[in-house]
Amino acid sequence: MLIAVIVGLLFVFLAAGGIALSVVMWKRHNRTFQWVGMGCGILFAVLFLFIPFSIHTVDTGEVAVVKHLGKATVVRTPGTYFDFWMTEEYARYDAKVQNLELDANTYSKDAQTMDIAMVVQYSIRQEKTLSIAEQYGSLTALGNRISSIAEATTKSTLSAYSAMEIIESRASISVEVESAVKGAIDDTFFVNIEKVVLTNIDFSDAFEQTVEDKMIAEQEKLKAEYEKETALVKAEQELEVAKLNAEARIAAAQGDAEATLLIAQAEANAIKAKSVEIARALGFTIKETPVMETDEEGNEVQTGVEYEIDFTDKSDAQIALITEYLKYIEYLEAWDGKLPDTVVTGEGASLILPLPDPGASETP
Repeated sequence: MLIAVIVGLLFVFLAAGGIALSVVMWKRHNRTFQWVGMGCGILFAVLFLFIPFSIHTVDTGEVAVVKHLGKATVVRTPGTYFDFWMTEEYARYDAKVQNLELDANTYSKDAQTMDIAMVVQYSIRQEKTLSIAEQYGSLTALGNRISSIAEATTKSTLSAYSAMEIIESRASISVEVESAVKGAIDDTFFVNIEKVVLTNIDFSDAFEQTVEDKMIAEQEKLKAEYEKETALVKAEQELEVAKLNAEARIAAAQGDAEATLLIAQAEANAIKAKSVEIARALGFTIKETPVMETDEEGNEVQTGVEYEIDFTDKSDAQIALITEYLKYIEYLEAWDGKLPDTVVTGEGASLILPLPDPGASETP
């Protein structure tokens, strides 16, 4: 375009100069230069009418179809060309990505009305520009055709889903709409579909209120379930704590009982030993017999000593003294339900004392 302007201005100046020279020569009665000036003025005026208007520039991002006397003949890509303007006409087409913004009203599968907004992005195939010019004439006509197909395809796709399905699966449905539109706009449109996006889907106010109420109800339900689960977890924690406390109290009680038992057994063993010593001091005959048991490995081990007191030829007072000790031992051992290991007869008494724990310290 700039080249055409520069060339046009140059021819204007030259034509004006020729006419001016012709006028000056006419006043000077110089007929030769007068006709020369006139001829130059007319020549440059004619060149001005033919040359500048025949220079055409196709900018980057567009293509042009040259029509010779109305018939599309050739495609011009970006650059500068010379085509006689009286017989050649340039129809320009934008080769950049086009945005078609569409708004439509449609229905879902369950007859809910929707107002949809979408954007279709496409670009023409430059090698097919001549076909576009022949079949559609202009880019506007082509865009209107694409809009119609995209709208009809989108309506058909959305009508296969209920309103709730569209709300819950909008992302996947948008991808399906894009795929359907790309499939519907085939090679006969001579374009490349770059992107199809559902920018907005609006339902009626009544339906949106219903959806909102449903969501609130679901949130309340989830909240109730959460509170229930929280209460159950808390109850289980409290039950576990109570169980542990009870087990601790039971263990403590058992420990106390076992300690009491051990103390009583220790006192009984001490009294048994003292009885044997008193019997020896009073001259009773003491017979000692080891108590043997089999351990887990099958070996015989000594677990205690059985003492037998012989009452033969002893006075009643001596026998009574020893007997009192033995009865006290029986009293200490009777509380845990076990039979005493002391047997008193008219001829004598038998006591079984366990061996002391090798790891325990002796009582002074």
